[in-house]
Amino acid sequence: MNRTAFVINPSSAKKQSEAFVQQLKKKVSPLNYHVSKSVEDTAQYIEQNRSLIDVFVAVGGDGTIASVAKNLVNTESILAVFPAGSGNGFSNETHFDTTLEALIEKLRVGKTRKIDTFKIGSHLSINVSGTGFDADIAQEFEKTSRGFANYIKVSAKAFFNSKPIKIQFHSAELEPYSGTYLMLNIANTRQFGNHAYIAPNASKSDGLVDIVLVKKFPLMYGLRFALRMFRKTLKTDRYLTYLPVSEAEFSVNTTSFQLDGEYVEIASPVRIEVLPKSLKILV
Repeated sequence: MNRTAFVINPSSAKKQSEAFVQQLKKKVSPLNYHVSKSVEDTAQYIEQNRSLIDVFVAVGGDGTIASVAKNLVNTESILAVFPAGSGNGFSNETHFDTTLEALIEKLRVGKTRKIDTFKIGSHLSINVSGTGFDADIAQEFEKTSRGFANYIKVSAKAFFNSKPIKIQFHSAELEPYSGTYLMLNIANTRQFGNHAYIAPNASKSDGLVDIVLVKKFPLMYGLRFALRMFRKTLKTDRYLTYLPVSEAEFSVNTTSFQLDGEYVEIASPVRIEVLPKSLKILV
């Protein structure tokens, strides 16, 4: 435990970071922690303490976890998670729960494994990223107080307001899939978060990501789509295509992307590259 540090996002941690730190002080001794002020601040803290710390525990949502993880890729530093976000997709997929006692036990045992990450241009992603409909959701969701109910409201509004995106793949193998879509997702794990499984067969340790192409569908199909997504039964059909790849490049007529749930802008051409077994995590 004396080689562990908690990196806390005060905005993600249900805006109760002080209460969380007090809880940590009662259960963890000695305690190393850092309440992060920015992505740059997180990077600086990790770099300054890399030789002193074995395990960095990201306290927050998928965006927070990704901001910690990108500083640990291709190193022997270990990522652990205390989920405190709105969707917690990555922590769900890597079996971290909100019980501090369970995390402390994992830290005590110290078992690890290596998983894949991937890059979209210069940006690292660990879970599910994409463009189109879900990027519109991410952009609008940042304006709310978060929470699953607000996510549903924003999603419903975005469905009617989102404009289709035009995708042009640059390789001969993928060019036949070029076209107009509601959204394009890149899935390293199976779910967006909140147990919404956009890529039920994705694996975080097979050296591949699933490109998920979703065409604009009628409202009645949307109800079936949502039901299948939460039941983990989505599969290829007339509106949905899965393309497992280790790398790909495409152009798209928008710069709006969501990166592990956080809105970002990425210019075309967009290159995807899997980084196999590049991140060591606690299990």
